[in-house]
Amino acid sequence: MSESPAGRTVRVDPRAGGCTGCLLAGLGATTGVLVWAPRAALRVDGGFEGHARDLSVLLVDLPLIALGGVLVPLLARALVARWVPRPWLAALAAVAVLALAAWGLAEWYAPRHRPDPGYGPGI
Repeated sequence: MSESPAGRTVRVDPRAGGCTGCLLAGLGATTGVLVWAPRAALRVDGGFEGHARDLSVLLVDLPLIALGGVLVPLLARALVARWVPRPWLAALAAVAVLALAAWGLAEWYAPRHRPDPGYGPGI
């Protein structure tokens, strides 16, 4: 039990925080990979005759995206839970931060694309 800012006693189940954290981590990793995958598909496929294949998106970008997807909602929940006595509000804030992070990833992440052969200047 802990004291809320209003002076009321709030009963908090410690196991609920662990389950919520696991759910948020799974949701974050899944969201990150689902936002990342369509943008990285060209680099994995390689385009015309595989000339632009770049597997570093699988070896570097994928683990970083998944790790960021796990850490972003967990850190947001931990920060909000320090100041807000309601656990559902902390989880809601974590989901909102995850949505903002997914939007930011979709706007920012664009793997480098080489021009297709034969479509350069002069043609």
